[in-house]
Amino acid sequence: MSSEKRGMTYRDAGVDIDAADQAVRQIKDMVNKTFDDRVLCDIGTFGAMYSLDTKGMDEPVLVSSVDGVGTKIKLAFMTGRHDTIGVDLVSHCVNDILVQGAKPLFFLDYLAFGKLEPGVVVEVIRGLTNGCRYANCSLIGGETAEMPGLYQPGEYDISGTIVGVVDRKRIVDGSTVEAGDVIIGLPSSGLHTNGYSLARQIVFDVARLSYDDMMPGVDRTVAEALMEPHRSYATLVRILMKIANVKAMAHITGGGITDNLPRALPKDMGAVIDLGSWTAPAIFGFMQRTGNVVQTEMLRTFNCGIGFLVVIQEDDADRALKALDQAGMQSAVVGHVVKGPHAVSYTGTLTYG
Repeated sequence: MSSEKRGMTYRDAGVDIDAADQAVRQIKDMVNKTFDDRVLCDIGTFGAMYSLDTKGMDEPVLVSSVDGVGTKIKLAFMTGRHDTIGVDLVSHCVNDILVQGAKPLFFLDYLAFGKLEPGVVVEVIRGLTNGCRYANCSLIGGETAEMPGLYQPGEYDISGTIVGVVDRKRIVDGSTVEAGDVIIGLPSSGLHTNGYSLARQIVFDVARLSYDDMMPGVDRTVAEALMEPHRSYATLVRILMKIANVKAMAHITGGGITDNLPRALPKDMGAVIDLGSWTAPAIFGFMQRTGNVVQTEMLRTFNCGIGFLVVIQEDDADRALKALDQAGMQSAVVGHVVKGPHAVSYTGTLTYG
């Protein structure tokens, strides 16, 4: 029998390698279901490999984006619901590269805990794999870290990176936008992943609601309304790019329409948005009324019911709207491009469902 005394272990310092291994074993099947025939390795290798298919492209260009989910993650801690945060993360990143016409290829995640909980890891990864399947991309790698003392018990942080590809001649950069082009708005599913610092203050500090209370005028609990996943527009953008001359696109994230639409337009062009052309979901009306938030602040903090904007020539509008309707997305022309200041002006008033 060995007389060696037991020394300190990594687990004594707060890092449980066995728990990490358990989580990897549990998520392996979920992750593998996102793989296509271009993925060249299983999870667990030092580097993830993906074979780039450039057939039909004259000059392929890689497009990438990295992001997180902001303070929406605090709702996951509060409710114990972790299966939608991953969807939020993938959809946000994917939508960002769609703006330039890129096809999503693969996604990588970073997940960091104070104390790793295998069950939570599995639920977060479940959301990531669902998000990847919605966007038709592969989850090919990531990092799950345990860092005692850096995060509070029960908390974690998450970020992710998407990589896509577009033929250089098909990059959507706004350079062909002209005055008179119309702007189609694609509906959001809710707050998506922006404005949550203000939303949480309104819901929990001003209205003094709990996450399991019904949100007045919304017909959903606070948790259901606030945790509605960020919508992915990957399928819809693919449809639009096949049937219309898509000149510019904007993902409506932090800064709302006010700050994000000008990013997609030439410097000598602006836009006029008709706020009466759509009805914002009831959750935005609750935020406006309860927080006494003025309209200009609403439009710079929240997406107010429009998650993605597409600029096309007017002749393509009817065809594009019909295709979107057939795809199950009721969209509308919400504005038009004008020559002049590089900014958004508004007509009408927001209305809420």
